Amino acid sequence: MSHLIQVTRAVTNCFLMREDDGLTLVDCLWPGSSRLILRAAEREGAPIRRIALTHAHHDHTGALEPLRRVLPDAELCVGARESRLLAGDRQPAAGEPPGRLPAAIYRRRDVEPDRLVEPGHTVGSLEVVDARGHTPGQIGFLDTRDGTLICGDAYLTVGAPFVCTEPVLRFPVPALLGLWHGPSALASARALADLEPTRLASGHGRVVENPAAAMRAAVARAEERGRG
Repeated sequence: MSHLIQVTRAVTNCFLMREDDGLTLVDCLWPGSSRLILRAAEREGAPIRRIALTHAHHDHTGALEPLRRVLPDAELCVGARESRLLAGDRQPAAGEPPGRLPAAIYRRRDVEPDRLVEPGHTVGSLEVVDARGHTPGQIGFLDTRDGTLICGDAYLTVGAPFVCTEPVLRFPVPALLGLWHGPSALASARALADLEPTRLASGHGRVVENPAAAMRAAVARAEERGRG
């Protein structure tokens, strides 16, 4: 049984994950999306107990401030590296490879995280996994109960799954505008495929059941493109 509820606006997804004590919200869509998210939670008849972010891009954090005002007791969990970007600091961290951090897609959010998380930590029933590359500190969340992987934008599922380094015509924006560092993104895609999730939930596109073979095929295409 999946615990996942997908909420979509303007080709961007966030997800509500059912927990014994309520719901965990993963990502916050575009600005102006708070009512859409809250209505989805109301339909589930459960409170939002936690808000967790995969990465700091504007289309995944846009409704964060109004949600925090409405849900002051919900725990806000942010990746430790990504928290700097959320605070408006686009300076590279020590030892990071050079990458693109365009101001247009990173907007400072006037919030303070309640908890900074790293790979191996848990948020409710979700294990935090490394998904860096699309952004310097992107994280994913693996549901330890059923194997669902919320991957942020490490993979996109607008059509067949593809790695965020691949500028496919049907959805080229992640590769052409949003990508921080291609080699890191490809390494993360390989590692996420090795998790062999039961379903793949991306920040953009449909939820894919039994995605392991499609993820490996996407990695192979991205590797071949990198050699070309």
